[in-house]
Amino acid sequence: MSTIAITTFATAPSRQLRQRHLHAVPTPKKSSSIQLTRRGRFVLLLAAIAAILLMGITLGDSTAATDHVGTPAATQTITVKAGETLWQIAGSANPNGDIRQTVDDIMKLNSLPNAAGLQMGREIAVPVYSE
Repeated sequence: MSTIAITTFATAPSRQLRQRHLHAVPTPKKSSSIQLTRRGRFVLLLAAIAAILLMGITLGDSTAATDHVGTPAATQTITVKAGETLWQIAGSANPNGDIRQTVDDIMKLNSLPNAAGLQMGREIAVPVYSE
């Protein structure tokens, strides 16, 4: 620790000399953790909410409600038999078309998460394709 003496000279001979002593103060140790202020926490919260909303919009469903009425697709209802696969149903519904696209159409029409979601005895809607 060191001391610095500052001497102030009096302007008049009747005044006494004053001395002030200044002491060196050690610098505080730096901590490795980050401390956020109240405003910093608020900004961080807003950034996290904005990121979640952006991900929800980007990765969410791609459907949109409009005022226009669409034309419904022509469908027929069939009952799934034992051992029948979605590929077989799509092949019989659209024999001359792309079977993969037909399977995808059936899955979207019936809100099936995957082809394994097909259960025996369930009634599903199948698009009608013109030959």
